[in-house]
Amino acid sequence: MTVRTEGASPPARTRRPPTEYSELLATVQGLGLLRRRHVYYAIKGVVLASALAAVIVGAVLLGHHWAQLALAAGLAVVLTQIIFLSHDAAHRQIFTSPRANEIAALVMGTGIAGVSLAWWNAKHTRHHAAPNQIGKDTDIAPSIVHFYPAAQLPRSRVGRLLHERQGWWFFPLLVVEMLNLHVQSAQALLTRRDLHRRRTELTVIAVRLVGYPAILVWLMPLGMAMAFLGVQLAVTGVYLGMSFAASHIGMPVLPSGAKLDFLRRQVLMSRNISGGRAASLAMGGLNYQIEHHLFPSMPRPNLRRVRPVVQEYCRQHEICYQQVTILRAWLVVAAHLNRVGRSGRDPFRCPVAAALR
Repeated sequence: MTVRTEGASPPARTRRPPTEYSELLATVQGLGLLRRRHVYYAIKGVVLASALAAVIVGAVLLGHHWAQLALAAGLAVVLTQIIFLSHDAAHRQIFTSPRANEIAALVMGTGIAGVSLAWWNAKHTRHHAAPNQIGKDTDIAPSIVHFYPAAQLPRSRVGRLLHERQGWWFFPLLVVEMLNLHVQSAQALLTRRDLHRRRTELTVIAVRLVGYPAILVWLMPLGMAMAFLGVQLAVTGVYLGMSFAASHIGMPVLPSGAKLDFLRRQVLMSRNISGGRAASLAMGGLNYQIEHHLFPSMPRPNLRRVRPVVQEYCRQHEICYQQVTILRAWLVVAAHLNRVGRSGRDPFRCPVAAALR
């Protein structure tokens, strides 16, 4: 028990020393780079809404013509851009109000794109908290593709052959990625009662996943409608998958018990893609992956402005900051997955992971 004498001052609280990240954050806040960019997002929203409306009108006017498949590819690009915008809203980059961001993400991500916001939020939050860490980042959990050496190799000769060359068929596999997202979203909403706004999302996603194919069948012959849907799903999956894959695959993979400070955890496990505004437009801001992981709520157009600040800070503190071209990133992804497929059972071959064992 602490005894205080009358008139004595209370014991002074010990202030925690600032971390490297808190110093960087203070600099960024001082530059005003965390402020909302309402005009940018208003223009972006109007452009995407107009593009979506143009595709819909075009499909109605074109009728029973196989040129509909070109519109399907165009729709895939528009939907991917809407998913990118939904990603911004889910990170609370667009509006000041958390509720407004949530509604925008729900409308765009679940209602238009057909991906459950609640399921994606739960998954993506874990990824941001511990990118590329085994047992914590669900994005690298073993599935058809292994992002770190498997505990048990395939038994069949064909299985081992595919496993050893997984880097080459990873990209063709993205053709079904959008379908996979639809299925996982529906499964999560049907089985997980802990998801936020579950009933609302179930209704919205049911209307989206059933109504969209029904409209296609109403507009065009069944075969053409299925072809339209197939092209749209395939192009969306490849576009979305190749954008996200470039950010983390091939970067260090950490053991489950590894300890690393927030700044290094986010910088060392991510890579940026060069190309400036063109890359940012094509990838929905995911080209600035390092800055996005450091400041998840930063509006997309401010990421390019904060990049030189982060780059210089990393240089001063001798933190490796990686930026490559998109082609180089895809080659690294393929090479890493092939190396994983050919490797033994030890998943911690990278220098960072080895040092943290």
